[in-house]
Amino acid sequence: MAKEIPYKIYLEESEIPTRWYNVRADMKNKPAPLLNPATGKPCTLEDLEPVFCRELAKQELNDTDAWIDIPKEIVDFYKMYRPAPLVRAYCLEKELDTPAHIYYKFEGNNTSGSHKLNSAIAQAYYAKEQGLKGVTTETGAGQWGTALSMACSYFDLDCQVYMVKVSYEQKPFRREVMRTYGAKVTPSPSMETEVGRKINAEFPGTTGSLGCAISEAVEAATKQEGYRYVLGSVLSQVLLHQTVIGLETKAALDKYDVVPDIIIGCAGGGSNLGGLISPFAGEMVRGEKNYQIIAVEPMSCPSLTRGSYVYDFCDTGKVCPLAKMYTLGSGYIPAPNHAGGLRYHGMSSIVSQLYDDGYLEARSVKQTDVFEAAQKFARIEGILPAPESSHAIKVAIDEALKCKETGEAKNIVFGLTGTGYFDMVAYQKFNDGVMEDYCPSDEEIQASLANCPKV
Repeated sequence: MAKEIPYKIYLEESEIPTRWYNVRADMKNKPAPLLNPATGKPCTLEDLEPVFCRELAKQELNDTDAWIDIPKEIVDFYKMYRPAPLVRAYCLEKELDTPAHIYYKFEGNNTSGSHKLNSAIAQAYYAKEQGLKGVTTETGAGQWGTALSMACSYFDLDCQVYMVKVSYEQKPFRREVMRTYGAKVTPSPSMETEVGRKINAEFPGTTGSLGCAISEAVEAATKQEGYRYVLGSVLSQVLLHQTVIGLETKAALDKYDVVPDIIIGCAGGGSNLGGLISPFAGEMVRGEKNYQIIAVEPMSCPSLTRGSYVYDFCDTGKVCPLAKMYTLGSGYIPAPNHAGGLRYHGMSSIVSQLYDDGYLEARSVKQTDVFEAAQKFARIEGILPAPESSHAIKVAIDEALKCKETGEAKNIVFGLTGTGYFDMVAYQKFNDGVMEDYCPSDEEIQASLANCPKV
């Protein structure tokens, strides 16, 4: 007899993961290495140490160890808000009249409002262990900057955040949370850095992008003694830390003998998606199981669905290493849509390789459709979702309705990366009927891709 599944599946505190899972160790085709833009050769530890914390640089280059111990100090911090619940969306299932079983992993139960704290506390810990004064970073919608400001406050580190200008203006309360935790927040591109001034001159009046903000944060870190740069997505080290999401999800499903058929995550740089799917993708690459994994991205920034799989700069200012990834070109400035955390020109090398090898599929969705799904979810399930998370909600609903047509009782799992309570300007525009969709032309994308380095 099948176990009765509660609305919320909680793990015990003792079941919080004590090791991160490094899916690269099991991948037959490893992600291509980062390249030093000056030499064109794979980055070494010596190349990365001036920018990243020493231990994080080691994690970035590690594609052989499947399991990496989580320091006790980080596990203890996780206990403040983890384990995160896996929720059975019974009310949504009833509203959709679907035979599908829908589950979501809710990562919004902390002040930062998102999954970003999982990596922020790890990166702040390693910075403190190295004896650094502080760190610099970028943030899009503001979840990462908020999470890092919290983590830095906990370890008494200085925190400097370059926030994409459009988000800085649209999300003033997210900005103030960062400042409350002691962070300095600067709209990007700014006039405080050489690369910021260059971008402003080349793109007058630009609303900014994550690629712009990354360039400024890297420059700020390398020009201040005792500082290093930390990143909230894209890098392999970040996806490694975020595997606590997938490990907890799998453990919760296993408790009730539930095997997911479809796993869905929003995709911008890849941190949430990679963290959620890594344990399941590991089973796939080892030939143990098979799942349908769907990455969902905004139509306005479709790196997987319309980008090219090439080496490209990770930032607009072209000061970072080159990564082989699905990209729209480092100079691509996305439309100022409201899923700020997904406005990145490229995709994680891990996610890109898994996608290229056929282990996952990708879909791009319109902004207005995303907010329609978000509104439906809020009214039925009682949580106001972040715009980023709502991309996954949109496709989860689509898949549940397909089950209604076919009569299949599939198990659908998606990542609810966080809450949308600081995204009310976006919800206001949707409610007022003035939100617009944007889809870049083929010519716009090709013009941007033409500037990718020839590697």
